[in-house]
Amino acid sequence: MKNKMTIRSDNDKKEIHSRINRLIGQLNGIKKMVDENRYCDDILIQLSAIDKSIKSCANYILDKHLHTCIIDNIKNGNEEVVDEISNLFKRFQ
Repeated sequence: MKNKMTIRSDNDKKEIHSRINRLIGQLNGIKKMVDENRYCDDILIQLSAIDKSIKSCANYILDKHLHTCIIDNIKNGNEEVVDEISNLFKRFQ
């Protein structure tokens, strides 16, 4: 299987890194909450916020993927990429 690559702009990399760093901070905050024996409800609320942040990051990358990789593949005659995007949508459900 050939390894695929996506060339990202510096701005896109910066945005993705920023989102991931925010997620890491949120996760570290939850670890601290557990160590401090914080109330379960408080931890669950923070986990819900992380879930939304992960989905937001995934949606950002998906949007970029659709507007770059998928369009480029279709323009180059690779219509099999439609199956790829269909499988991605199935994973998000």
